[in-house]
Amino acid sequence: MDSLRAAVLACLLWGLVLSGCVRTVPSPAEAGGGEEIALWEDRRSLAKGRLVELAGKGPVPVRVRALRALARIQEPSTLEAVLAGLSAAEVPVRDEAAFAAGVLALSWEPLTDAEKARLTEALLAAEASEKDEDVRSTLLESLGKLATPGAVKRLTERLAKERPEVGARAAVALGVAARRGASLAEVPLERAAVLLQSGEPETSRFGGAYLLASAKRPEGLGLLRRCLGDEAPDVRALCAKGIGDAGGPEDAAVVGRLLRDEVPRVAAEASRALAKLAARCSGDCTPLDELRALDGHAGRVGRGDSVAGHALLALAQLGLPEVGRPVLVALRRALQESVPSAASEVATGDLMNLDCRLAAALDRQTGALDEVLRCGGGQVPEARRLALGLREVAQSRGKGGASGAVQYLAYPDSRVRLAALEAVSAHPVPEAAGPVRALLEGKDMVEAAAAASTAGKLKDMEALPQVRALAERVPQEPDIVAPVAEGLVALAGKDAEPVLRTWLEHPHANVRRVAAETLSGLTGQPVRAAHVDLPESVRRPEPAPAGSTLTFRTNKGDFTVALDAEAPLTSGNLVALARKGYFRGITFHRVVPDFVAQGGDPRGDGEGGPGYSIRCEITRRPYLRAVLGMALSGKDTGGSQFFFTHSPQPHLDGRYTAFGEVTRGMEVVDRLLEGDTIHEVVVSP
Repeated sequence: MDSLRAAVLACLLWGLVLSGCVRTVPSPAEAGGGEEIALWEDRRSLAKGRLVELAGKGPVPVRVRALRALARIQEPSTLEAVLAGLSAAEVPVRDEAAFAAGVLALSWEPLTDAEKARLTEALLAAEASEKDEDVRSTLLESLGKLATPGAVKRLTERLAKERPEVGARAAVALGVAARRGASLAEVPLERAAVLLQSGEPETSRFGGAYLLASAKRPEGLGLLRRCLGDEAPDVRALCAKGIGDAGGPEDAAVVGRLLRDEVPRVAAEASRALAKLAARCSGDCTPLDELRALDGHAGRVGRGDSVAGHALLALAQLGLPEVGRPVLVALRRALQESVPSAASEVATGDLMNLDCRLAAALDRQTGALDEVLRCGGGQVPEARRLALGLREVAQSRGKGGASGAVQYLAYPDSRVRLAALEAVSAHPVPEAAGPVRALLEGKDMVEAAAAASTAGKLKDMEALPQVRALAERVPQEPDIVAPVAEGLVALAGKDAEPVLRTWLEHPHANVRRVAAETLSGLTGQPVRAAHVDLPESVRRPEPAPAGSTLTFRTNKGDFTVALDAEAPLTSGNLVALARKGYFRGITFHRVVPDFVAQGGDPRGDGEGGPGYSIRCEITRRPYLRAVLGMALSGKDTGGSQFFFTHSPQPHLDGRYTAFGEVTRGMEVVDRLLEGDTIHEVVVSP
């Protein structure tokens, strides 16, 4: 599918979150005066008020570009300048201001109650008077991101009283608000029945299903059961998810039918839903009986249909209560029995990786490493097996301490040591204190920072000098700030305040955010960092050439990604890394079925990167299926990790830089499982 056809199809299938795909709004790349504004944006500079001034007056393209820069800089002090754009005479300016307001609502450094109230007031007034449908759609999206009671009330009114296409937009926005912590207890769910009618377009049906799945209310179960048979896979998947969150064991049979769905991401949601229902069983457990049907998926994986493994992976990631142990054991047996007739080495690898995933789920039930020590049939490296098991032990509930994890704090592979720290941090045991102090002295800063946090959980006061020494390195190693701050406060208490206050003036936004957040908790008073420009010497990747594509060559096949001109630095960063051969041998370390496939980490455990960070470049591209996004751990923390979406994810819009789409080979992305390898990333032109 070429990129133009893909864009048109996206508009047809997902117009409700894009607020109108066909627009006259100039993109940042087209806007006049864009280069000067882009340089300010890169330095996170307000240019002594000049950027705010340009957002308020001058040619429309310049104002639009300035508003986009304010959105990306995400500085709360510019709120009034953004809100002023909501009343502009020109439609493109109002639309960009509405978008920028939504991005500010998602600020990594939370808005104050007064700022939220002001933003709510302005968005409600603008939405009530707006005549342009595209701008109104953007305003509804931004109200969902804001998620205040006033925003939820207005969205509820639009859901109940507007025509279906507007109601669908309000429904998705309400779902996003729920993801942001808003209560949907007063939202009338019967309106979803109108949206879910078979004659309505897919966008409306998706909106109804998204609302029901997000509300998690038992009174929506009747509608959720009916929409399990919808013709659109994304709707079916949402309805299965909703039943998993709001239903009971009696729903197992109807959800279980979706384990045989022809679209694997739907089967994965059914598997996940059945696991949730199984956790509510008392006595006979029909959900567990239904999950036994997954043994057929094991056979399909062995025959080379790796995407069938998503349902098994989803189950393993979520886990089962101890009563479900026989199901996990039986599924492991089915995987192992498929090995002799496996279609290829790749299929064998998939079978054994899934075997270890299920083994780790079994170890989570007991809270101790056991099954992972023997899983994988010699196909899965010991380090991967141990790291999987230790992370599951960390998630075990109601179990004893992690004494068995202590020995792995000295394991040769850093990924295992980091997973052991996670287990010890979740279940502290006194004998871990000495080995943890040893890791505080290591050269691996990711590991040392995690050790600082763990020392805090252990209340090991002997580690305080080492944690203080790490805190002194934060200005040069900003990526370690969060766990070091956690450990420092746990051990030093109020005495940590002077160090934290020096971080409030650090050029890196995430250091300032962590400092402000930590100080707010420590002092009991809200603390906000001042705005700080990045230095002129800050790293600025070369923009990607126009029309750039990346072809990912993996052990599952090839797929091609078209990069966005509206995110030139983010795209250019990936292009530069690819040209250096950076991604050779790197795995997709995280695959969450019906959500994302994530890769780009040289460590392979989600904690690595290229040794620098780049700025966020939030775009107007919505997170539809097959979109490329930049993984983050805070504001402006992008590096080399990226992800591809399996299905629409509206709650990611405006939060993570979306900077491309898969234009060929999405079926390859669907086949990816944890541990699959990138052989090469080829840049064109």
